[in-house]
Amino acid sequence: MTTVSLKLSRTPFLTLFLRFFLIFFLIWGVASPAPAMEKRMRPHFEGLKKRLEADGFSRERLKAVYSGPDVFFDTKSVSLFFTHMEGSLNYGQFSAPASIQKARTYMLKHAGTLELAREVYGSSPEVITAILLVETRLGSFVGRSHVLSVLSTLSSLSDAKARKALWAAIPAKKRMSLKKFKEKARKKSAWAYKELAAFLRHTQKEKIDPGKILGSYAGAMGIPQFMPSNIAPLARDGDMDGRVDLFSHADAIMSVGHYLERHGWRPGLGAKKARKVIFSYNRSDYYVDAILKIAKLLDSKQKKD
Repeated sequence: MTTVSLKLSRTPFLTLFLRFFLIFFLIWGVASPAPAMEKRMRPHFEGLKKRLEADGFSRERLKAVYSGPDVFFDTKSVSLFFTHMEGSLNYGQFSAPASIQKARTYMLKHAGTLELAREVYGSSPEVITAILLVETRLGSFVGRSHVLSVLSTLSSLSDAKARKALWAAIPAKKRMSLKKFKEKARKKSAWAYKELAAFLRHTQKEKIDPGKILGSYAGAMGIPQFMPSNIAPLARDGDMDGRVDLFSHADAIMSVGHYLERHGWRPGLGAKKARKVIFSYNRSDYYVDAILKIAKLLDSKQKKD
């Protein structure tokens, strides 16, 4: 080691060269592996950006948004739209004793906000907590997919080349028929474009980097997993800090409470109507059954104390 250091000290040119090489490697070899991926994935968003610009989004902002390192054609997440089976999800895990205990602890920690949601919106603290438990394990898992990439990928499926790229990424044994795939892709594309526009408006209003937000493979975000189009009309500022942040527990609780109230929840609601309100949050009978079961367990536990 001493010998090497002596040699380098006598050859300043070699020392500078090695330092330059090290810096070059760190910057280009490690920190910037994205260019190849960008060239392969991002062309599918060119038509999408033109459409967004025509609908009022500035060219400068779109250029900045879609040049970010976290934006890509996300075949892994979006393919789940064409293979996912709701009934295969293990909803039973959320009514297990350990999960119920965590939910009860959560209710104690956020008792003030849950009670405020009851007072303002007439919403059930037990149902709100059950929804947050099933959606994101009470905020501990909000998803791994980049919301911007998911919604952009889905939106771009109006283009035949984008559909072809996604079709090729879906394992053959999990594919539906090509005809059904194309029909579903076009339908989901129209839906996703509205969600993407709402997402871009929300992130601009709240001064959030859209490329950094993680959520579900469907583009749902935050602790309550709201779709972007629900944020403006239904999300609420629960901690009164002047902004809506669905990754804040107070905002999440009040937003779910308001959502339920707007969809018909009232104190003393009958079982049939309660099912209908919860179904509006997630259109799955399995989901509704799970929420009602959890809420009942939480309610009965509290009455025993």
